[in-house]
Amino acid sequence: MRIPILKLHNYLLVSIQTEIDDNTAIQFQEDLLSKIHKSGSSGVVIDLTSVDIIDSYIAKVLGDVVTMSDLMGAKVVLTGIQPAVAMTLIDLGIHLRNVPTALDLEQGLITLQQELGE
Repeated sequence: MRIPILKLHNYLLVSIQTEIDDNTAIQFQEDLLSKIHKSGSSGVVIDLTSVDIIDSYIAKVLGDVVTMSDLMGAKVVLTGIQPAVAMTLIDLGIHLRNVPTALDLEQGLITLQQELGE
């Protein structure tokens, strides 16, 4: 199963609507990086509202996606992080200190525009 990645102006929007398995996570990572490269997008909003739990591998892939996107010139904003997901990330030592977060997709877009100075 592929996670849809939508383009809105110079941004990419991702809303993860299902639990993620390892294969889906790797496919998402490849798809997102490819889309950033092809579109030249300057920012990505990843909405995790529907994700209730994540395991250590998915958490690592998510952290890697943020780092890789940044290396490609695209700022990432995470939205809708559920309490259990936040606790898992911290428990696993994945500290996304420089990653802006927002409560929902709308606030995520506003935060992304502010981060990019647009």
